[in-house]
Amino acid sequence: MSADNHLPQIAILVTPESAASVVYGMFDFFKSAGRDWPMVVCGEPGPALLDPVIVSRQAGVVHVANGVPIEAHYGFDKVSAPAVVCVPELLIAPHGPLDGLFDPEVDWVRRCHAGGALIATACSGAMLLGEAGLLDDEDATTHWAFCDVMQRRYPRARVRPQRALVASGEGQRLVMAGGGSSWMDLALYLIARCVGIEAAMQVARINLIDWHHVGQQPFARVASTRQVDDAVIGRCQAWIAEHYAHPAPVAAMTGRSGLAERSFQRRFKLATGMTPMEYVQTLRIEEAKHLLETTVDGIEAIAEEVGYDDAAFFGRLFRRSVNLTPAQYRRRFGGMRAALSGSA
Repeated sequence: MSADNHLPQIAILVTPESAASVVYGMFDFFKSAGRDWPMVVCGEPGPALLDPVIVSRQAGVVHVANGVPIEAHYGFDKVSAPAVVCVPELLIAPHGPLDGLFDPEVDWVRRCHAGGALIATACSGAMLLGEAGLLDDEDATTHWAFCDVMQRRYPRARVRPQRALVASGEGQRLVMAGGGSSWMDLALYLIARCVGIEAAMQVARINLIDWHHVGQQPFARVASTRQVDDAVIGRCQAWIAEHYAHPAPVAAMTGRSGLAERSFQRRFKLATGMTPMEYVQTLRIEEAKHLLETTVDGIEAIAEEVGYDDAAFFGRLFRRSVNLTPAQYRRRFGGMRAALSGSA
């Protein structure tokens, strides 16, 4: 049951042992997919791509770990065929009793899986997969503090403590993330798998995932913002978006505008908040980022492709704009895109 029946439904399971930060974090990430990136770069939200809902034994308020109240949208009886079930971490002791503690949740997870749902767990939530009998002869992972317990309690599981993310089972419909903030990796994986890699990368950029110490500049794509109030400048923006590598881009835009150079410079900055050259450089850096993420081309080749004959100058400009060298950017974001590409 959902208000957005045309979208893949992701049911986030809530119990009194759930961690509120993970529940709300996942919910916000899934809501963000497709919507927030266009809002950041164009000023208007894009269409939602996923339909996250919070599900518990019964609809209504559930007081979860640390006493935080979370409202479950639906009870188990109303959500029987989600595309994905997410089980956030559970605030339980590694060696504590599990028998009977989550029987209704285990039964519901088992039914959803039998109906074709992908079951994804974060941290200790993976224990519910074991209780449901879904880990027999399958690779698995969980929080490091639970790995030994999981292996002893479910001896037919192949527990992989060293792996932060495991996809296993028929159709790789069992997905487990390890401890701590790995729920973010799990959420990105699910976005990539359900709607595409680019949507996942956009959520990663907006939320600075895994690179909090870098700052926000690597994710800022302000040059994609198109203004529409000045039609002349708008036409120049549309042209330069396809011709940013032109050897004399500002002169070419000035000529296309039909304006005197000083008038063009003034109107362009008034419309976009940047000088024409700043705008061109931002576009070039954005295209370079994309090439660094998606190709194995050398730095010099990428510099030339986006319009710079001097690779050293390009490198300095890139670092000043992004706070990373091109090579550092490729290692961080190219690796992330490659990891997500295996899920789509």
